[in-house]
Amino acid sequence: MPETITAGLDLPRIAAITLDLDDTLWPVWPTIERAEGVLHQWLQQNAPRTAELVASPAELRALRIATEKERSDLAHDLAALRRESIRLALRRSGEDPALAEPAFDVFYAERQRVELYEDAAPALDWLAARYPLVAVSNGNADLALTGVDRWFRGGLSAYRFGAAKPHAAIFHAAAASVDVLPEQVLHVGDDAALDVTGALNAGMQAAWLVRDERPWAEGARPQLIVPDLRALCVALGASADLR
Repeated sequence: MPETITAGLDLPRIAAITLDLDDTLWPVWPTIERAEGVLHQWLQQNAPRTAELVASPAELRALRIATEKERSDLAHDLAALRRESIRLALRRSGEDPALAEPAFDVFYAERQRVELYEDAAPALDWLAARYPLVAVSNGNADLALTGVDRWFRGGLSAYRFGAAKPHAAIFHAAAASVDVLPEQVLHVGDDAALDVTGALNAGMQAAWLVRDERPWAEGARPQLIVPDLRALCVALGASADLR
């Protein structure tokens, strides 16, 4: 597991923390794969020709990539892209495109059933007791439906805000939502480009949460690199025996 690396973290300056969600608080791909499985079961019962067309996750994702190319206006809205890719599959199969709405609802409900990393809940307890926390996500996880809303003052999602990370606007809006300046915020996330570079360019400090052995391959380095959320808390002053 990577070690904690602190490079110029200015602790006294931190008045709020923003956090990514997917692959920061929970692993996202097991959730997506399970949700796609539930969606496929629903299609088998309600749109069997479409279910045959997207018999494998790879075929479903290929349709999603095709939708992304056709609907670049929805690049910031993963929920809309998912819905439109289902609609495209229904059209190609000659079935009712209106079924895209209930089909997506089935997928979306399952997508919210996340399993937190073991370190997430105790770390969020510690962080929320000391800082206002704001979620900043390009995904379509819902704070209330995933059950993590109790730790957050609020959240900004790209599909509701209208712009996605790494655009500075979404980071600035997150800071403003808790009445602090961007330079008073530490942003925490797993994506080097979207989270770290985006936050640094927005004037924030950044912590890169990297649970594997990926090397840093971007430009300006984060002020903090941590292997998990427990290590983040320790770097911010928690005792080493945080549970």
